[in-house]
Amino acid sequence: MQCRQCAAELDRPGDYCLVCHTANADVVVLDLDRERARVTTISDDEILGTRVVTTTPEEGELTRTEVRNFAGQIADEVHRKRPEEVYVTGDRTVIERLRGQLHYPFYRVRADDPIEHVLERRGEPALEVVEAAPAEKLGGSHSTLIGGRDGQRAIQTVAGHPHVKKVIPGPIDAGGSGSRTGVRAKATRAGDDGNVRLLIRDGSSVQENRVVTTAGERQLGEHVRADLNEALIEADLQE
Repeated sequence: MQCRQCAAELDRPGDYCLVCHTANADVVVLDLDRERARVTTISDDEILGTRVVTTTPEEGELTRTEVRNFAGQIADEVHRKRPEEVYVTGDRTVIERLRGQLHYPFYRVRADDPIEHVLERRGEPALEVVEAAPAEKLGGSHSTLIGGRDGQRAIQTVAGHPHVKKVIPGPIDAGGSGSRTGVRAKATRAGDDGNVRLLIRDGSSVQENRVVTTAGERQLGEHVRADLNEALIEADLQE
């Protein structure tokens, strides 16, 4: 493939051109298994190509290093493209390792057909990205969170989304029915303003937290809600 700006030959389809410093890809879609990663490059709704990265899972003390190296190989493939956005689905362990190595807007998508799902969303208006750290997005007058460490993890997971401006913890209602499934969290249907509610349940206690997004209207807010619930599933905080 040649660079679309200067026609220099690229090593791989969609690579960033080091001759004229031009990006040749808009989006990278990552479909991650524990042993195999499919890295698909897209430009202007056209699939430029898919590259497969593999690993051999280790056991015991070597597992952490092996997963880190696997995530590093995937990150290298993404860095070659310098895309505007990265969409990901698949193995939670690999995704968590990968997040720390990528500095692009990072979204989760449905696992059934991630490429089709991304192409369907490409025509929608781009949402503002909030660069603040999750801790900086917490606000409101209620500082108590239910669920201990898992409750904190749910809040951090949601606050870490690039289209979340602020998470405002609400009061705790201890009058609900008991649950044996531990801490569970779910983002509810978006309102007309594009904002959602994050419900965290811990036993008979429920806390409703307001999540302010950059969506601005219901339809785009629904996409953010879906992303948040995917993230909570991957964090093992939702069925």
